[in-house]
Amino acid sequence: MKLLYQTHSPYARKALVFAHEAGLADRIEVVHHETSPTQRNAQVFAENPLGKVPVLIRPGRSPLFDSDIICAYLDTLHDGRRLVPADGEARWQALRVQAIAQGLCDAGIAVRWETVRRPEALRYPPLRDGYIGKLIASYDWLERELDVDSPMHVGHVALATALGWLEFRELPDFRGNRPRLAAWFDAFQTRPSMLATPLSGDTHD
Repeated sequence: MKLLYQTHSPYARKALVFAHEAGLADRIEVVHHETSPTQRNAQVFAENPLGKVPVLIRPGRSPLFDSDIICAYLDTLHDGRRLVPADGEARWQALRVQAIAQGLCDAGIAVRWETVRRPEALRYPPLRDGYIGKLIASYDWLERELDVDSPMHVGHVALATALGWLEFRELPDFRGNRPRLAAWFDAFQTRPSMLATPLSGDTHD
């Protein structure tokens, strides 16, 4: 399999960290691609009409895109404990943490558009502040609700890669007055899967 990847994408890193955690990383060739809404990457568009990474290329089968779908697929390829719980409250907890993590990335990207990526004359501070509010509210929710003691699941992978990206991009801090969340993240980022997938590079618009 091939994973169309970007070294500064939290979504792509989530898929690759998941592959490491599932014991599948040695079955995947990682191919870096630069993508941006303002710069069309024809090779990525050929596999994903949204023009985004990650995309998982499967020999003899259709490509899969979106990190949630890729992680769900990879979870069917190994013999270990499932990282996407199949049923019960464990499933819904894992999926809602994954949803919060996805929202953190989406909000963080929106903040970057309104602070550093969009030409200054076109930035809209009230929109920036609204997305910052979503980040802060989500950090506070995670401090209260994150299942730090449960077995590792897809939501944890998504959250760790989201928080790592937020720090990498120097977006609003999640650590202040949130010792439980910060301690969990500091422990998770020492895992081999995280150490093997460092973030690097800048977005090219």
